[in-house]
Amino acid sequence: MTFRRDLLLRTALLAGAAAMPRLAAAGSAVPAWAPDRPVRIVIPVAPGGSLDILGRILARHLAPRLGQPVVAENHPGAGSNLAFELTARSRPDGLTLVIGSDPLTINPALYPRIGFDPVRDFAPIVEAVRAPQVLVVNPRSPATDLATFLAWAKEADGRLTVASQGNGSIGHLAGALFAQQAGVAFTHVPYRGGGPAVVDLVAGHVEALFVTLPAAIEHIRGGRLRALAVTGAERAAALPAVPTVAEALLPGFDVVTWQGVLAPAGTPSAAIARLAQDLQDILALPEVAGDLERQGFTVTGHGPDRFAALVRAEAARWPEVVRRAGARLE
Repeated sequence: MTFRRDLLLRTALLAGAAAMPRLAAAGSAVPAWAPDRPVRIVIPVAPGGSLDILGRILARHLAPRLGQPVVAENHPGAGSNLAFELTARSRPDGLTLVIGSDPLTINPALYPRIGFDPVRDFAPIVEAVRAPQVLVVNPRSPATDLATFLAWAKEADGRLTVASQGNGSIGHLAGALFAQQAGVAFTHVPYRGGGPAVVDLVAGHVEALFVTLPAAIEHIRGGRLRALAVTGAERAAALPAVPTVAEALLPGFDVVTWQGVLAPAGTPSAAIARLAQDLQDILALPEVAGDLERQGFTVTGHGPDRFAALVRAEAARWPEVVRRAGARLE
């Protein structure tokens, strides 16, 4: 049963369970662990972005379930590395969590010196959401679909300016992988975040952009940007008429950004199981799932094993793409 089909059932169960104490007894589905002190959720970016929003939503709903304050702490810097290193060095007691995303698995290939290993140093708990990158152009662009975009790129012979959220970002690497597989060349224009890149594309200062869907969704809906394709394996629910890169041009192409909750490696399995259950229940709440989906995310709610498999696969995938793209950060 998929997470989405399970949503109504979970909601009904939650309504009945809300008035009952959650006891850790023999035969209970609730793992025998509970925090005895406040819990902190480390957020690796400044306030205001989607990671920050997700972290604060989860903190707000998690506190009454755990019976302890849950504090969301922003620790931006060094491309999220400061937050990841802080979490990796924290005591593995279930009281320190981090909102992780694709930089966790990309950054080890980007930075010459890094203080964590994405597989060895973390215990994945729940993958919360995914979103594809979306290839967007200005509505005045000659590209109306992926085929005309490819023809435009080939005619430009490397001069077509394709922006991203920044050097080594998931948008940069999605564009680099697209160029490698489609046999074209772009002039990459990195920005400091998806917001400024979207603004400049709307103004006509760059010609195309690979960006995480939530950063562009309102501009697409408002007609200020034209979406040509999404990079996930399936069409995005928020843009059902927009094809995937895989179906329109490059079979098997699949690049998504993901966000989830992890703990330091060595965190007790009972703590991981309890936190996973609570977080999955929160993500199943209609008001939480609905808000995230309106932003362009797909709520996944994948548990520890499936999330760990994703982290391992992503950590193995990106070093060669980064090398071929020539991306490097200090």
